[in-house]
Amino acid sequence: MDGLKFGIFDHLDRGQDDLNAFYEDRLRLIEAYDAAGFHAYHLAEHHATTLGMGPSPGIFLSAVAQRTKRLRFGPMVYCLPLYHPLRLLEEICMLDQMSGGRLELGVGRGISPIEVGYFGLDPETAPAMYREALDLILAGMQGEALTFEGKHYQVSGMPLTLSPRQQPHPPLWYGLSHPDSTVWAAQNSVNIITNRDEAGSRQITDRYRQEWRALGHDDTTLPRMGMSRHIVIAETEAEALRIARRAYIVWRHSFYVLWDRHGMKPVNVHFPESLDELLPTGQAIIGTADQVAAEIERQAKASGINYFLCRFAFGDMSYHESKQSVDLFTRHIGP
Repeated sequence: MDGLKFGIFDHLDRGQDDLNAFYEDRLRLIEAYDAAGFHAYHLAEHHATTLGMGPSPGIFLSAVAQRTKRLRFGPMVYCLPLYHPLRLLEEICMLDQMSGGRLELGVGRGISPIEVGYFGLDPETAPAMYREALDLILAGMQGEALTFEGKHYQVSGMPLTLSPRQQPHPPLWYGLSHPDSTVWAAQNSVNIITNRDEAGSRQITDRYRQEWRALGHDDTTLPRMGMSRHIVIAETEAEALRIARRAYIVWRHSFYVLWDRHGMKPVNVHFPESLDELLPTGQAIIGTADQVAAEIERQAKASGINYFLCRFAFGDMSYHESKQSVDLFTRHIGP
């Protein structure tokens, strides 16, 4: 697996009743990611659903900054239309400074029109708000005063007392599911993550390389192109499957609960009802360390990625079940 980096993707979906214990267990697990040497921890943002118990990623990530030493971290993604960009600009600068320059800045418009709608926003205008907010935030990291005139956001001569530790800004990340979205990503040197299956991921990485080379770059300078997978490892395949089958049902319910309530389907993604239906797609990798290592290596080569994101904690998995996966992964596979 030469050249392959490993990271963590986390929905922070609720799996137990006591939220205080839930947050503490997840922070303990993140300490284990830090000690193991994973590259980065990427946290999703969701609202009004048990799929995401980190609706304010900056608050949770400020705790991550204090509980870790080397691990990079960031939102995947900040849903920009849901923030005033001036406020978010200041929070981004704070997080990057507090962590010694370890912030990875994921940005997007928000995948769910239902969640955006709860904030009183028209999902049709969210993409334009996203682009304008990102332009404002990036401009705000460049100078001592900010003037910006847009349709949705305006500011004149605002003094900028904060700046990020990483210049000109923390590394940018974007989640995508269609190869055409790689055009903007390549033009702006943006790292990408997808949840697509193996074939879909390959279409995305091939297109990204094509766009990158067309800009005059070579593959040695490629940004990170990642895909995420549910990972459960145990001493036996039977034990890993027992844990994963139970936890996946809980995770999937959280994933679909808002969509089902509104009679809608998720955008550009489908997760079947059972783990056994998911396994043939490759989007979950379950088994012993040797089995998981072989499948990760196979998928990494077939999909063309250079960054592999593990989802070790999901559904109602306990801290000890997730920690077992992390320990066995670290001992036998990487990072």
